[in-house]
Amino acid sequence: MPDLRELGKDELEELFRRSPAGELPDGEAEGIFLVPAIVARIIRLAAWRGKRFDRQQGELENRVLPFGVRAVRAKVYKEPSWFDGKETIVLDYSKTSFVARKIRDEIREVSPGVYLGLVYWGREKVGLFALKLSR
Repeated sequence: MPDLRELGKDELEELFRRSPAGELPDGEAEGIFLVPAIVARIIRLAAWRGKRFDRQQGELENRVLPFGVRAVRAKVYKEPSWFDGKETIVLDYSKTSFVARKIRDEIREVSPGVYLGLVYWGREKVGLFALKLSR
């Protein structure tokens, strides 16, 4: 993931565009924000650490606070991306979280176990992040 931190917004979006959706993640994933955004600042205040995926259930929980407490659930599935219309993995909070109901994340696997994500607030793209699955 450190290599992704060195890329600019346009380069990250091009990498997202070129990458396949990949498999639905499963297990713990460390998370980092790549491009500052209003949503990123809010989530950072909540001490976001990453996500825990349950492939079987098609769900995830975000890990927050210094100890990785699980909170803010989302549904996980594949469908066309709002960004480019190609297949992506959607992290959908609209029916699982009152607080995050306007957030939709889209992720694609950019290398084995590493996912690049776009954050939407409503239909507006507001940030980028990366996830690295624990092996």
